[in-house]
Amino acid sequence: MALEPEIKTPVRTLVVRLVLVTIGMFGFGFALVPLYDLFCDVTGLNGKTNAEAFVRVTELIDTSRQVTVQFVATNNEQMLWEFRPEVFKVKVHPGQEIETTFYARNPSSKEMVAQAIPSVSPGRAAAYFHKTECFCFNQQLLTGGESVDMPLKFIVDRDLPSNVNTITLSYTLFDVTETGVISVDSMAMR
Repeated sequence: MALEPEIKTPVRTLVVRLVLVTIGMFGFGFALVPLYDLFCDVTGLNGKTNAEAFVRVTELIDTSRQVTVQFVATNNEQMLWEFRPEVFKVKVHPGQEIETTFYARNPSSKEMVAQAIPSVSPGRAAAYFHKTECFCFNQQLLTGGESVDMPLKFIVDRDLPSNVNTITLSYTLFDVTETGVISVDSMAMR
């Protein structure tokens, strides 16, 4: 019987340590998304673009150079809308404002809300790709059978590194009808 208290103390210490580690891991899991977003914003990693419209400063167009901008549209696995760019690529001069549209159609019989999340690749080009108007800034509400052409206006910055000749802008469309809001910054539904 004298051994019993000595056994309980190490077990209790172990249990307390395991509970603290579990709580720490849970807290770290919640902190990971904001830390990752901050890291991506600082480094431009993962092609994240600014979620706000670019305010254009009057600048000259660099007509000595052309950059190809490709457009890709995909749906999240739960999204059933038709979603595609109207044009799949354009050639632009840095500094030139370009306007294009993406097509979306809700083939269901019910009203749905969607949110598009952008990504630019290569990642180092994200800091030089400025959206002045984008359907991704707001959620899109379509009734059953409704379709819409959604506008996109952008400028490729004149300071884009000279070794970047092609930029791919891709959008993933999420169904946020039931879940409410999707955060463009965290790319996670709440």
